[in-house]
Formats: sequence, structure tokens, C-alpha cells
Amino acid sequence: MRHFFAYIFRHYFFFLFLILELSAFSFILQNNFQRAAFLNSTGSFTGSIINSYNNIIEYLSLKKANTNLVKENEILRNIIAGKGGKTRNFVNNYVSDSSFRYIGAKVIKNSINRQKNYLMLNRGSKDGISVDMGVVSADGVVGTVIRVSDNYSLVMSVLNISNRINARIKKNGHTGTIEWDGKNYRKGVLIDIPTHIVLYRGDTVVTSGNSNIFPENIMIGTVDEYFSEKGHKFNTATVDFSVDYNNVYYVYVISNLMREEQLKLEEGVENEK
Repeated sequence: MRHFFAYIFRHYFFFLFLILELSAFSFILQNNFQRAAFLNSTGSFTGSIINSYNNIIEYLSLKKANTNLVKENEILRNIIAGKGGKTRNFVNNYVSDSSFRYIGAKVIKNSINRQKNYLMLNRGSKDGISVDMGVVSADGVVGTVIRVSDNYSLVMSVLNISNRINARIKKNGHTGTIEWDGKNYRKGVLIDIPTHIVLYRGDTVVTSGNSNIFPENIMIGTVDEYFSEKGHKFNTATVDFSVDYNNVYYVYVISNLMREEQLKLEEGVENEK
């Protein structure tokens, strides 16, 4: 007991301060106005903590939410395609039909600063993906699958000087070819435009459907500048890509269910030559 009183004596300033603080706190709670102010301030503080916590949880849930959204969109695209005939999809501005199936995937690697750029997807042959399938995003054409493993796919980006995409000028139906000159990742070049065709800034360029890779009317971009030179058989135009290739995270791989039949038919024509 003697040691206890000695300890109290040595720290009596602390205990005196504690007693005074408790007394003041008691007086505050006895005053209705002060009590309300105190409870209001603590409530605001608690609410702020809860709101911050909810914001953190919401941010951490975005990955799962985006994954679920891609899966839902994949299902919706396939439902639209499965209706038979041709069904207009106003959101993505193209016509899909029952001969195509869509497989959602996430981009896990991507480049835009090389002459030959590629993307890697987290889906592969186990998911039904194979070489020469087209890849699109919600904004338009992304590229073409060139290699596949069990769980991954390598895609040749539109931003690849070796890539060529069959295109069509939407307003008049004339065809051309989209390529990339290795310079600005937001711009491509439309070549093989018939000389009698005049294009204007803002004219829409879409996929032609003249290949077994992409359906028709998938967005590619809009005309920026049109070049017409005398003595040339075809004209050219620069095109603003509809896809920001530096900001691609989720895509859809397009499986042409009729591709094998189409290839066999084309092989027959080649053999006749």
C-alpha cells in the first residue's frame, strides 16, 4: 500500500489533470446544448469514417464489377447474334448476325510506342479462341489474334505496320484498306479510295465484312484529312481511330462460326486457277 501512495504522489499532476478533465466532461454532458454539439461532432466524424470506408470498398470492388460487366456484355452480344438474321446494335454501331460469337477477355499487356505493337489477353484455346479471330472493344476494332496458348492469346494490334483491315466508307459503301504508318497512335491511313469518291472530315469508316475475321460495320474511325492527287489511281485519307489504344482494358474476341466453310470454298476457287 505504501508503494501505491508513493506512485500516486509522484504522478499526482497527471491524476489531478485527469480528474479535472472528467469533471469538465461531466459538466458538458449535463448541459443539453453542449451535449448535442458533442454528439453531433462525433456523429459527423463517425459518418466521415464510414463514408471513407465505403469509398475504399467500392474502389476495391471495381475490378470484380468490371469483370462481371464484360461477362454480361458477352452474353448480351451472343443473345443479339443468336436471334438469327441481322440485328442492329445501335450502341456499337454495327450489324451482328448469328454466324459470330463473342468471347470477353481482359488485356494484360499492351504496347503503342513501337512499329509493331501487340496485346496479350487472359483467354486462350480453353476458352474457344484460335488464330485469325478478330478483336474489338466497345469503341471499335482492336486487332487480330495471331498466337494462342491454353490460357492466353497474342493479338496483333491495329497499331502494327504489318496489319491491314478491310474497310468501308459508311456513307457510300465504297471499300478501302486501313493501315498504320507507325507514327501517331490515334491516327490511321485509309488507302485504295477510288478517285471519283470525295470524302469530308467526320465521314465514318467501318469494317467492310469482306473478310472472315470481322463482321461488317464495326467502327474503325472518322476521316480527318482527305488527299486527292492527280495521276494516282487511288486517293488516301487520314483517319482518327475510334479506339484509344492506350486505354484498352476489356475486349471481345470474335469467333466466326462459318469460317471453316468459307475457307474451304475459297480454297476451291484457288485450286481451279
